[in-house]
Amino acid sequence: MNIQQAKEQIRRAMVAYFAKDEFGSYVLPTSRQRPVFLLGAPGIGKTAIMEQIAQELEVGFVSYSMTHHTRQSALGLPFITQKTYGGVEYDVSEYTMSEIIGAVYDAMEATGRREGILFLDEINCVSETLNPAMLQFLQFKTFGRHKVPDGWIVVTAGNPPEYNRTAHDFDIATWDRLKRIEVEPDFEAWRTYALAAGVHPAVLTYLDLERGHFYRVETTVDGTSFVTARGWDDLSAIIKLYEANELPVDELLISQYVQHEEIAKHFSVYFDLFTKYRGDYQIDRIVAGEISDEVVERAQEAGFDERVSLMGLVLDAVSGVVRDAVWEDRATARVYADLVELRDGQQAAEGSAAGAGLRTGEQAGAGVGAGANSELGSENGTNAAGSSVAAAALSLAVREKLAAAQRKLACERGAGLLSDEGVYVLERAIAFFDAAARLDEGTGIEYDQLKALFSDRLDELDRRVAAAGLALDSAFAFTERAFGDGQEMLLLVTDLSVNAYTMAFINDHGCDAYFAHNQALLFFERGTDLASRIGRLEEA
Repeated sequence: MNIQQAKEQIRRAMVAYFAKDEFGSYVLPTSRQRPVFLLGAPGIGKTAIMEQIAQELEVGFVSYSMTHHTRQSALGLPFITQKTYGGVEYDVSEYTMSEIIGAVYDAMEATGRREGILFLDEINCVSETLNPAMLQFLQFKTFGRHKVPDGWIVVTAGNPPEYNRTAHDFDIATWDRLKRIEVEPDFEAWRTYALAAGVHPAVLTYLDLERGHFYRVETTVDGTSFVTARGWDDLSAIIKLYEANELPVDELLISQYVQHEEIAKHFSVYFDLFTKYRGDYQIDRIVAGEISDEVVERAQEAGFDERVSLMGLVLDAVSGVVRDAVWEDRATARVYADLVELRDGQQAAEGSAAGAGLRTGEQAGAGVGAGANSELGSENGTNAAGSSVAAAALSLAVREKLAAAQRKLACERGAGLLSDEGVYVLERAIAFFDAAARLDEGTGIEYDQLKALFSDRLDELDRRVAAAGLALDSAFAFTERAFGDGQEMLLLVTDLSVNAYTMAFINDHGCDAYFAHNQALLFFERGTDLASRIGRLEEA
């Protein structure tokens, strides 16, 4: 199966394992929760999908590479203690707590999450001295005398022997205690992830044209040459940083991530050409609706490879603007929920429901921009902080919200429990409550001040939603003028359809051009034909 199918299989298993009965006990006892064993080539995203699952399920996550462990660090250090048997005292060996088990308890203490995933990578590559302990762990979830805490599910991973000389097989008794999932490199599965993650468009469009370069491992007399999904992902990240800092991206840099000389050279040539297209076509002006006849004419005269690159540039620009709008909406929804709590807490403290109101046309967070019609106000115009005592209490509550968001960001980001979106949402909440706290000049905070501050946030959300809508409309307008309903329109519609953020935006705000072309193109049926054509180009 591919990595996305593996992720879904593991996620379902995690949901089942975490399920509890009416008394709070796990429906499937922990002793019968088979550890998952994810077997696949290096660099295809095994660790990444486990981090994503932990983030989506909002559980803890601890990751270890077992090749870095000795028997002592895994089992704990031995020490001598005394025990009495049959009235006679004996010296016996005990072990301190395993570093791995200790890390789980540390994570529980730091994050407050009592349930989580313990991910052990490269377990079939451990040293000979640790191998018996590893087999015992897979069967009984214990290192020495110490057991993985209830509520923590064990997931393991390893490489097949053809990719790692130190890998060894397990016996049937061990395999029979594991949920074995084998994963193969798959470009289409990775591409769906890459679109949502914002992988650099040069990488995506290059691999659209050269799919055989996505994953390759070759052993020759000169050594091993390889390129992996992880390599492309990391190359994308460094290219973005180099571009942001106006540093040159050359073949020497590329070969540090794409460790296959021929492919690195090929991509380097393509990247230079791709960069030229970005300047020639003035992509930022296209998504802003400024589409010149000159740019349209050049696009019409371009070859197939150039058109694929152009559509990748357009989609990347549109996706970035749309993602910003979706993230801002979700950040605004987070602040809105906190403001509701502040209002309710203040009303309870005053013993009256007639305090400052929080009236909404549509509840913020129901969809992108749904909070734009929200209005912080009161039914009768009364001030929420009608007294200095109430103002002081509101100021304290605001500072508590700020501190809580700061703690959550520091703790969960450090533990790898936050996605990029999660980090953004918390940072925006921190920025809001930091600005709110600064409103206190010694006399507390009036509720009207929070309403005004939130109104500014809604104005920013409205601006981003408008920019995203314009970017989508402009992308369709340009593609229609340049290519009509050709294969380029198919690329645009298909990629918008598999991107979670663009679909979230379109579902909430609509996009007439998307729905019209989606229906007219029947892109699911035609998508296979386009993929076949790209494949034939690769073989030519």
